[in-house]
Parts: sequence; structure tokens; C-alpha cells
Amino acid sequence: MSGKRNCVKALAVIVVVLVASVFLPRRASSHCDTLDGPVVAAAKAALEKGDVTPVLKWVKKSAEAEIRAAFGKTLAVRTKGPEARELADMYFFETLVRIHRAGEGAPYTGLKPAGSELSPAVVEADKALEKGEANHLVHLVAGAVSKGIQERFAHAAETKRHAEESVEAGREFVAAYVEFVHYAERLYEDAVQPVGHHEGAQEGAPEHTL
Repeated sequence: MSGKRNCVKALAVIVVVLVASVFLPRRASSHCDTLDGPVVAAAKAALEKGDVTPVLKWVKKSAEAEIRAAFGKTLAVRTKGPEARELADMYFFETLVRIHRAGEGAPYTGLKPAGSELSPAVVEADKALEKGEANHLVHLVAGAVSKGIQERFAHAAETKRHAEESVEAGREFVAAYVEFVHYAERLYEDAVQPVGHHEGAQEGAPEHTL
């Protein structure tokens, strides 16, 4: 009887998590919060093997106990039939992705469907790791950076020529100047960050997350 009550409680928790995810606000698609992303892929592998090890790399050491506990509950519930299995798996996916993103300092807004649109840079980054070379990724990013700098420079240079004609013209130049300089600075600072810098930035709220 005790075991049955525990399973009912676990199913109740799963339902609450899934319902909450439906009503949470959605944000621009990232990478690891999609159903076909690498975190959920690791979760599926772990569940099929009955071994939590494949997912532990996606969370901080401090969250390992929570993931192990959720994994155990999921394994217990998924033996209760196809519907329970589906609910249990989704509960574990949600839990894992939420904790992974918390480790990045990023908000969790629910799992996004497979096939969600991703940044071309994310797609090419994955391809680069699969192929073992990053030439296409370098070309993609370098092209986007060059275009972004040239466009902002052209706008700033044009408005500068008319900056002294009126206060409004001056303000237009200042706005273009600020955008141009900050864009260049942001790109440079990202480019010169040492490898592993993101790991050390977990205490704050990083600009880029998976």
C-alpha cells in the first residue's frame, strides 16, 4: 500500500510540473531546452539504460543528488504502463533541463518542441563538433560580425556628418555612436574571453546560455 501511495504522489508531482510548463511564458528558443536537444537526448539514453550517468555531466555537482532522486522516481513510475511512462519521462526531461539551465544562471521557461528554430551559429557549432573542424562556423560568424560592424559604422559615420546641424541630428549621431561602439566592444570582449570563462561566471547572469 505504501508503494502504491508513493507512485500516486510521484504521478501527482509529474502532472503539476507538466501543467506548469504549459502556462509559463515562452522566450526565444535556445538550444538545450528543446525536445531534440542534447540534454533530452542524454536523458533518453539514461532512461533506456536505467543508468543516470549519461545526464550527470549536464548538471553541477551540487545538483547531482536532486537528479539522482528524480531519476529514481521516474524509473519507478514508468513501470506503471505506457501513459505513466510518458508522463514520467517528461517529468524527468523537465527536471533535468530546468536544473541544467539553473546551473547556467538562465531562466527555465519550459521544454520546446523538437524542430524548434535555432540560431544558425548553434547549428553550425554542433556540426563543427561532429565534423571535427570549425571552418564553416568561423566563416558564418566572421561574416555576420563583419556585416554588423560595417552597417553600424556606416550609420554612425553618416549621422556624424550632420551632428552639428541641430540638436536632434546630434542626438541621432549619439544614438548611432553608442550602438556602434558598444557592439564592437561586446564582440571584442566575447572574443578575448579565455576558454572556460563561462564556468566562472555562474554566480552572475551570463549573457549567453544553452
